[in-house]
Amino acid sequence: MSRRTRKNVGVIGLGIIGSRVTDNLRKKGFHVFVWNRTPRPVPNFVGSPSEIAEMCDFVQIFVSDDEALLQVCKQLALTLAPRHVVIAHSTVATFTMREAADIIERRGARFVEAPFTGSKKAAEKGELTFYIGGDEMAFQEARPILEASGKEFIRIGDIGQATAIKLATNIITAATVQAAAEALALVNSVGLPLAKLTEALHGNASYSKTLAMKVSKMIETNFEPHFSVKHMLKDVQIATRMGLSYHLELAVTTATRDRLLEQMQHGYGDEDYSAIARKYFAVVNSAVRENAAPELLPQQLPVPASPPPSPQPIADVPQQEAATVVIPIIPQAAVQEQAGDSRVASAVPEFTPISPVAEEHALQSPNNNAAAAAPAATGSSPENVVEEEEQRRGFLSRLLRRDSSSESDY
Repeated sequence: MSRRTRKNVGVIGLGIIGSRVTDNLRKKGFHVFVWNRTPRPVPNFVGSPSEIAEMCDFVQIFVSDDEALLQVCKQLALTLAPRHVVIAHSTVATFTMREAADIIERRGARFVEAPFTGSKKAAEKGELTFYIGGDEMAFQEARPILEASGKEFIRIGDIGQATAIKLATNIITAATVQAAAEALALVNSVGLPLAKLTEALHGNASYSKTLAMKVSKMIETNFEPHFSVKHMLKDVQIATRMGLSYHLELAVTTATRDRLLEQMQHGYGDEDYSAIARKYFAVVNSAVRENAAPELLPQQLPVPASPPPSPQPIADVPQQEAATVVIPIIPQAAVQEQAGDSRVASAVPEFTPISPVAEEHALQSPNNNAAAAAPAATGSSPENVVEEEEQRRGFLSRLLRRDSSSESDY
């Protein structure tokens, strides 16, 4: 006899957001079963995604990247039936979201696309905002589940379109913090206390919730993760690739990606994405040292042994050397066999741009489509391009795949 009941909900991915959604569901009276790539000593932890589907009618997926989402959906599909509603919350490429929906719907189950905005505090309070894509009836059936952790639901359109909105909002968020880091360095370079910028922003039209959350923490060098460097970099990379596929020049997004990549290379991938301010902290920290007693200073980042007596131009600020890391290229088959392992990220390669047509057909064969688009730009042979593209994709997945305990989203 099946162990499920109608009130059972499955949560896959117990990171920063998934764990808090689980708590809220239980507070609302739902019976919740959970699964995570890395086993956790938590109530109702089961052995696999397929077991989640056996026991629950509703399944919420909080995993961090494209490969993880597709793997989970394939495992769920083993035991899916028309009674199931699967809700995907990951920020991934639009064609990946459509492929995930296709895997679920081929089993007769329903699929709801629901990326969200909100940090871990919003998740704790049940105040996430969800962007909804997919069938309206499926969404209405899943709505009581989503209301346990969400306060607002914005209907976007078809599967994939909600993800496009999510990517668009994230590049604004990332670029805002990059601009704030540059502004802090500029204010300090003319000899002003950094608090003056915070004071000026309060009455400025550019002020936002993002600046309210991040600027003071950047000044304090407090990079406790609410949304990590590695996950923001992943999202910005997806957006950059999407822009290239439609022949769009996303100059600000590209510049922000490069700053995030620098922090990844320096080993700060698990810190909050506002850690991009580290690029300027040899300048910013000098202002903090001049205006605070030593015992009141926040923990300082490493600075040169003989810091300059006066603020330097930003371009002259010495940067931390990135450690040389040798990462072997693992065949794609080996990556799939080791899908349960954590992957440590130190850098993220460039995505190969693809055409809009190639993106539309990526559901059937994403590797081949990407490879077909590359020769025109690179002049490489088709065989070499296919091999290089497979290595890039496998490399990216290994770099970004971590224990989902660090997963979060805005």
